[in-house]
Amino acid sequence: MIKYIVAVLLLGGVAGYFNTSWKSVVSGLWVSDYLLNASLILLLFVMGMVFSMDKDSFSKIRRIGIRILIVPLAIVLGTILGGVVSAVILRINIVATVSVSAGFGWYTLTGPLVGQIFGPKWAALGFAANFLRELLTILTVSLMVKLDKYAPTASGGATTMDTTLPIIVRYCGSDTLITAFSSGFILSLIAPFMIMAIASLA
Repeated sequence: MIKYIVAVLLLGGVAGYFNTSWKSVVSGLWVSDYLLNASLILLLFVMGMVFSMDKDSFSKIRRIGIRILIVPLAIVLGTILGGVVSAVILRINIVATVSVSAGFGWYTLTGPLVGQIFGPKWAALGFAANFLRELLTILTVSLMVKLDKYAPTASGGATTMDTTLPIIVRYCGSDTLITAFSSGFILSLIAPFMIMAIASLA
């Protein structure tokens, strides 16, 4: 499955390059505003169908219990700690680095938001670091699941609510759907507030 994802990703990059080079009538704004949103809505619809078709879904929610909150909390703590350690090793601005980390993989939010506060260099870093988090989750999910079936959920961060959810369910099992989705939802909800709160310390 991963080889197909990588192939489609590369094909999309090539298509975007030629679309820009040839000044095609296919507007980049149209693609981002309509096609991308439509595909995400379809993705969430399909995952909702998968969840509702599972007769044991509600009993699974009861069995998961407090873990729905523990998993995203652990991801937040691990991500912030990782940002601090990275800043110390690279000898760069700790507050800005942790702000970038607090995007939890939501690169379309983190880049512009961090850029407004710390400047264009950090906007680029915020986009790149969080985009790579999503990409590496997709590419290494089959390896991470051997460590722990919830490791890809931790790696995916906020993206486990949408883009990385199908591949996590594919490799980690349908019983991880609820935990992965709820974790991604919570992280997506708190990401903008955490970025602003951390950035205010600068």
